Amino acid sequence: MNKTILALGLLLLSNVSQVQALNQEIRALFQPDPSKPHKNGFINQTPNSGYCQLYPAECTANGMFSIQLPVRFTSNTFIGANETVGVGAPANGRRLTVTNPDTQETETVEVRISGVGSRYVLNRPVTQIAGGSNAVEGHTRLWRTGNWMQGIAPPCMYSGAGEFGADYFRFFWKTVKQGFCGKTVAFPAHISWMYFDTLDIAYELITPNPLTMSTGRYAGSLSYSLGPGADFDMGMYMIPDVTELTLDFVLDVQHTLKVDIPPGGNHVSLEPQGGWQGWLESGRRPTRLYRDQTFNISASSKFSMNIECEHDLGFGDACGIMNSDSAYVGAVNVSVSLPGGLTDSSGRPVRKMPLGRAPTAPFQPATYVERKPGTLHFEVAEQYTDWLIDNAGDTPYKGNITVIWDSETG
Repeated sequence: MNKTILALGLLLLSNVSQVQALNQEIRALFQPDPSKPHKNGFINQTPNSGYCQLYPAECTANGMFSIQLPVRFTSNTFIGANETVGVGAPANGRRLTVTNPDTQETETVEVRISGVGSRYVLNRPVTQIAGGSNAVEGHTRLWRTGNWMQGIAPPCMYSGAGEFGADYFRFFWKTVKQGFCGKTVAFPAHISWMYFDTLDIAYELITPNPLTMSTGRYAGSLSYSLGPGADFDMGMYMIPDVTELTLDFVLDVQHTLKVDIPPGGNHVSLEPQGGWQGWLESGRRPTRLYRDQTFNISASSKFSMNIECEHDLGFGDACGIMNSDSAYVGAVNVSVSLPGGLTDSSGRPVRKMPLGRAPTAPFQPATYVERKPGTLHFEVAEQYTDWLIDNAGDTPYKGNITVIWDSETG
């Protein structure tokens, strides 16, 4: 193949074997971090390759991630003086929809190509093409505005690193906005043929708020064209062996919902304000019976609550407590107060919200809540308090009430 190119002085486009499409997966994960409860973003899980693998400090400082793709751009003719090659990339943000296949929920992700690079390889040492006493001087003399670490103009910026040899130059440019960034061959040099051996891209993701998303994996794809005048364009003379690049995005949401009840907290005794002394000593009738039971909650996702009753009254949302000897029944109302950072579906604090058999509208975390105290309120209203006291015997009133915290809100 190379001998043919050298003998003819060109590479026929029809002889380039083209792969029609290339897919690259990009993964990001949300998992609440108790040490950083206010950090509510996705973390990129795709290993760096290419530029960020070679220069990790540069990418860390700029919040960049890069992927090296096995795409080769090869010149289809000689490139004479005053001809241009370079980089064009889709630097403006593009949106795609990701879908949770289990719930059919959708979210929007925005992607921006924030940098492009490669390594150009020449058919012979650069000093034989452009002159100069060494490789760096040759690469600098080959192009009008200096080598590919110099004279970089908007919409591109120099990335801070590069590498070169006798017949190659590795570069990476940040892309500030949409447009083509070119290098022009300096007179009187010309290039018989050259190629870019890979396509290195850096990307930025604007992801949705994971606290509003259900647990699961959200997937979606975004496709780009490659070649002269396409999304990824290395110049009119540079022909890729791949004509379409598809980025497959997977956003993995792993929420936490955990409730801890203090030891003994599953046994609730209903009493008047200040206990039973007022009734026992002076016969002062209590106006209500109640108990506030605290719990600790950790939550990073929306959830609903409801109750189930051992003794269902058949009306309203209260649960019954029963005297096993007399079969008399009283009604217990249940409500909940949640810690700061958890709101109702309208964004309001949750204070003594009544609970019933039907699930509440989803509660929503504004930030990750880690082991914050909430309260379950159990109360017998005055009318039922009178009934229970008037019909009290030697047997207590009892009943089981099950409180459910459910992250499967649909």
